[in-house]
Amino acid sequence: MDLLLDSGRAPGDVLVITTGESHPWAAHELSFGETSYWAQHDARDDVFYADAAVAGRAATRPVVVVALNGGTDAAAATALSAAHTKAGALLIVCGDPQKINAVLGTGV
Repeated sequence: MDLLLDSGRAPGDVLVITTGESHPWAAHELSFGETSYWAQHDARDDVFYADAAVAGRAATRPVVVVALNGGTDAAAATALSAAHTKAGALLIVCGDPQKINAVLGTGV
């Protein structure tokens, strides 16, 4: 994330989708309720972290990062599909290349 921000990307341009445990930021923000959580998404003031299960609800952003940090192959497939449609300019996938290849059915 630091490299993206240091390269000039605005925090509001970045969506991070996780497939396993929620990012600590998302877990913290959801503790205030979904209305507050999604209001921050809509404000586009900061990086937004979403679980694969709700990533379809997120808006398109110039940069989408997918963190394959656990979860099922179905969660990974959901996250990768959502990320592909949500990324306006750059899609970054982080995780085990074997899992990525298995989910995509290709060689990455």
